[in-house]
Amino acid sequence: MPILVQNDLPAKKILESENIFVMDERRAHTQQIRPLQICILNLMPLKEDTELDLLRVLSNFPIQTQITFMKTESYEPTHTATSHLNKFYQTFSELKNERFDGLVITGAPVEKMSFEKVEYWDEITAIMTWSKTHVFTTFHICWGAQAGLYYHHGIQKVALEKKISGIYEHRVLHHKKMLMRGMDDVFYIPHSRYTGIDEAAVAQNSELYVCASGEEVGSTIILAYSSRQIFVLGHTEYDRMELDKEYKRDMKAGLDPDIPVNYYPNDDPSRGPLLRWRSVSNCLYTNWLHFMYQGTPYELNNLTPVETDCYAGKTGSTDQI
Repeated sequence: MPILVQNDLPAKKILESENIFVMDERRAHTQQIRPLQICILNLMPLKEDTELDLLRVLSNFPIQTQITFMKTESYEPTHTATSHLNKFYQTFSELKNERFDGLVITGAPVEKMSFEKVEYWDEITAIMTWSKTHVFTTFHICWGAQAGLYYHHGIQKVALEKKISGIYEHRVLHHKKMLMRGMDDVFYIPHSRYTGIDEAAVAQNSELYVCASGEEVGSTIILAYSSRQIFVLGHTEYDRMELDKEYKRDMKAGLDPDIPVNYYPNDDPSRGPLLRWRSVSNCLYTNWLHFMYQGTPYELNNLTPVETDCYAGKTGSTDQI
């Protein structure tokens, strides 16, 4: 998929060196087609790394996709240069009158805190409320998924005995679900978190549909409202070295972390990690983009609110959502 970004975004050169088709604004203006409009609310501390991770997995669809990056304004990020943020990011105040085909809400390093104590929680809830009327479908990742499940559906998070870190096995529960089309029965994706979700509450909530889960990590891919809300508790977008960087960062900080599960050959951190989730990641995001392309109105002003759609409930159809 040709990803449409600003001409001088640093990630553009790296993606092009990886033979990923990135279209700049000049070329896009010569084409008579409406790109899919995707906003990425990037809450991760190393924002440029996350930009690369997400742009890679959004690059496998044959339709132009216009990417807009959003940052918080109630909290000033400290791990990314202010010049980069000012040049490539916009705030919710600047974007709240816009409409998007898709929204990505990333993870954030605040999962040990209660939601209400997160400095930018009020802003996040305002964005999630806005997403129900101004976005066709929202893809929540890791902490973003926990926050979305809590805010939209009342699902509490729970503290784990120890951090989940590594590449974990999952099973597809419903192959006919739009998001799971083309996936193997068993697949592996990365997880990196200290908290889980209330599984019993998910099972009892008729608005939520679990599409994939893992014995060690629980429900991982959850749908609601005809797939207009998607919650992924893992990090399918992670590049090969992300868990390695996290592990070595925690080692340096004296946290004595466990070696990430199923990651290094023979659990030897001196050896290069195995990449075993790229195909499922590409499949997942391509399925999301297909759903978006087929379902979103050409005129985004004609979006219907999320609540008016039939939801992916346990009594609903299993092959249309």
